Amino acid sequence: MWVAARHLAKWIAETTDSPNVGLFLPTSGAFPIAMAASWLCGRTIVPLNYLLARDELDYIIDHSEIDTVVTASAMLDRFGDMPSGITSLRMDKMNARGLPPMRRAIKQPGSHTAVILYTSGTSGRPKGVMLSGDNLMTNVDQCRRWAEFTSRDCFLGVLPQFHSFGLCVCTILPFSLGCKALYTAQFRVVRVFDLLRRCQPTAFMAIPSMYNALIQSKSAKPDDFDSLRYIVSGGEPLPDAVYEGFAERFGTRICEGFGMTETSPVTNWTLPSEERRGTVGRSLDGVEQIVVGDDGRQMPPGEDGELLIRGGNVMQGYYKMPDETAAAITDDGYLRTGDMARIDGDGYLSITGRIKEMLIIGGENVFPREIEEVLVRHPSVSEAAVIGVTDPSRGEVPLAFIETVDGAQFDAGALRSWCRESLAGYKVPREIRRLEALPKNPTGKVLRRALSSDTEGVS
Repeated sequence: MWVAARHLAKWIAETTDSPNVGLFLPTSGAFPIAMAASWLCGRTIVPLNYLLARDELDYIIDHSEIDTVVTASAMLDRFGDMPSGITSLRMDKMNARGLPPMRRAIKQPGSHTAVILYTSGTSGRPKGVMLSGDNLMTNVDQCRRWAEFTSRDCFLGVLPQFHSFGLCVCTILPFSLGCKALYTAQFRVVRVFDLLRRCQPTAFMAIPSMYNALIQSKSAKPDDFDSLRYIVSGGEPLPDAVYEGFAERFGTRICEGFGMTETSPVTNWTLPSEERRGTVGRSLDGVEQIVVGDDGRQMPPGEDGELLIRGGNVMQGYYKMPDETAAAITDDGYLRTGDMARIDGDGYLSITGRIKEMLIIGGENVFPREIEEVLVRHPSVSEAAVIGVTDPSRGEVPLAFIETVDGAQFDAGALRSWCRESLAGYKVPREIRRLEALPKNPTGKVLRRALSSDTEGVS
């Protein structure tokens, strides 16, 4: 790997003077080679999300000021060429002959910006999160110590490496440990089970929708996850139905964690030995967390407020967005997460909703997740998302969108009756709509902005 990285670094250095280099690669062992090569020649990597719409991808390429992209022919054949003026360095076309290896060891990027990761852009244009080498290595070390990872571990990577979770935990962490990592370019249930059975990995990280797909597999066996020390879910809240269904099907439990791109990303992780359902665990060593009210004062244990995070893993800022950076980070270094949360007396964190997603119904605060959890417990519902729509008498009312399980009939009236059994009347959705598929970003989060554009006629 190091030979390939050194040759690629020489190629990058000879091709561009830009400080930022794009990586447009599938989830694979090619990514850490390109990552190391870029860092060898002092560049900042900009992982490109190949699942974005073309205009979004072009925006990121333009905003990040890259003129060179490390890629592979198969990627361009499938997704199309880079924009005009962008040089594509195809790793499968790299000719090592005539390129002497660089005679220097890789430098840890330190305070230098190591990566710019563009957020999914659930509202507005994506923001480029700048993470330094110190940010990344702080979080890698926090995860390593928290879970006691060693070089004997084996990671199964199914998360895209353009995402912070896949980059830090499934790529840089095993890379720094010198342990084995397995990658699959696409999440395919059959492929995942094949790797689990043949390779016996010890750590597996995925998002809830992936776990839901694994539960549905007819070929799955109860012992398929026996080799794993850690089965971790992140990226979005883990629904009770998925958590309970996985435990029932495989006899083991998913550990839920929490993090953000802006925090490199992991801040909380529920270890198997200290599971407390409804929480995402305690904060990793070196991560400071407080919950504050509207007046900025710290809330007592068990009380809801906005979650603030401070530590060496917190980002440098948003690329070319000083105003957004200033709004996100307080004068004393805390990141404003935008998440409503509570921390109990033992330090366990519960995420109760997004501040911007909170509904105010007749003066009462309502979080969509509470309604969504009730809906997905119904046997006909596989996934649900709730948004608020304007109501002249109550301010807002909840509107629900669902996906049904295969073969299930959609009965909105029955679902509303189901909600009444568990929810206060004002929390019951005014209307429930069925969609073939909820709109999501590449990491599985529902795009509520897309749902909001489909609310005409609700009254």
